[in-house]
Amino acid sequence: MSHVSVLLEESLAALNLRKGMTVVDGTFGFGGHSTRVAKAIGMDGRLIAFDADESVFTNDKGSEHVKELERLTAFTSVPENFRHMSEALKRLSIERIDAALFDLGLSSTQLEASGRGFSFQKDEPLVMTFKKAPEETDVTAKVIVNTWSPETISTILRGFGDERYAWRIAQGIVAARKQREISTTFELVEIVKASTPVGYHHGKTHFATRTFQALRMAVNDELGAIEKGIEGAFTHLVKGGRIAVITFHSIEDRLVKQLFKKMVEEGSAAALWKKPLTPGDDELMVNPRSRSAKLRAIEKM
Repeated sequence: MSHVSVLLEESLAALNLRKGMTVVDGTFGFGGHSTRVAKAIGMDGRLIAFDADESVFTNDKGSEHVKELERLTAFTSVPENFRHMSEALKRLSIERIDAALFDLGLSSTQLEASGRGFSFQKDEPLVMTFKKAPEETDVTAKVIVNTWSPETISTILRGFGDERYAWRIAQGIVAARKQREISTTFELVEIVKASTPVGYHHGKTHFATRTFQALRMAVNDELGAIEKGIEGAFTHLVKGGRIAVITFHSIEDRLVKQLFKKMVEEGSAAALWKKPLTPGDDELMVNPRSRSAKLRAIEKM
């Protein structure tokens, strides 16, 4: 989604921010949450912002945003995926943090400008990795669709995309690659189209959305990153500190729910609410795309 900060007031309230706190923003993006966090913690506080896309800190808009944040608080940018949070905090000699926020919504603006095949609306190479400089040995979407078994591809599409026609699409991919290598996004879109019923092509969601989402998540091990990032933040979190996570689809939400449930059952955390918070009517009117957002939060015991 083109990123408007979703559940902004609710997530900031969940973190219980105060002057002088050390806070991690695991997903800087366009910095909407970070700006409000910086104002809340002030010059005596410290804000550490992660983003796998280094350009969000260094492009014209990003560098201006960084300067603004540096006027508000002690700001540190970390151009890494939040899966490396624990290692990065240790490298920065930060032993304890007071709060952490993860907004898992992806910016369509960033994805579509990457040239790496994230969008089914542009004809680009099938790469789909967030890594700035992919290596030859890295798994890409092209590797998956051209070399992995139909059973594995189907599992990916069903598990990461909730794709109802996962097996048919996987079979279509295997049949197509026998004719020639699948190299571009438009080639993959045509395969998905040919493998699914005509009625599926006219729904509210584009018929290739779930396939592209699933491949992107598999290539970047996004669920593994979420788990490692949250656990890394929790390790450094002080007692009474809080973690808030905003998810945008059921697969992410299930993972976060299970992680938090495990922490609560172990007695190491308490959930702030029994059920996740969702956008209210006012927010939905301004930003209809926020309808799938869910906010969960815990406090360390």
